[in-house]
Amino acid sequence: MNIILVDDHKLLRDGLKNIIELKSNMHIIGEASNGREVIKLCNKLNPDVIIMDVSMPGLNGIEATTQIIKHHPEIKIIGLSMYSSKQFIQGMFRAGAFGYLLKDGGSLELVTAICKVVENRKYLSKDIDQELLLQLKKGDNIESTELSSREKEVLQLLAEGKSSKEIGEILFLSSKTVDVHRNNIMKKIDLHSIPELTKYAIKKGLTSLDI
Repeated sequence: MNIILVDDHKLLRDGLKNIIELKSNMHIIGEASNGREVIKLCNKLNPDVIIMDVSMPGLNGIEATTQIIKHHPEIKIIGLSMYSSKQFIQGMFRAGAFGYLLKDGGSLELVTAICKVVENRKYLSKDIDQELLLQLKKGDNIESTELSSREKEVLQLLAEGKSSKEIGEILFLSSKTVDVHRNNIMKKIDLHSIPELTKYAIKKGLTSLDI
């Protein structure tokens, strides 16, 4: 099976690559350091599985997963994170991921997760409450989101301290359009300052304190 690794730390990608390529039927066909890079790679390489870091600057793993699954629903995505918080796990599964692993898990669990998701079976790290996986499979207790995909991209970049001009350059939008998105976001979620938006973005798993 063909696999793409996505993480903003090359050292971690190298470690995962060494583990995965010990299996004769698993091959790393691409690597990316952020969400935008992996979206482009998917269109070129058509992987079977993506190991996706959840918290990345610019475009997080949750939103990258949403955009990939929209166009490539056959790809199986496994979220990889140091966080076991409910909002991150729900965010990844809601986006279309089939698995969620913690970064401090063992190599055997990584291989097991890959094998299960290609069999169309969802996998949640053994160190996380398995009752949550049952809820996710049934669709219970999953909050709907009020923001569009573009608004979530803008919100993440705002929370990471980017100006309207910088966001516009990243997303190929005018500063005026970015300001419109920001105002729409504030109206939808009834928050009216950047610190409030930042807290909201962290709560919803769009960004994290370590970025």
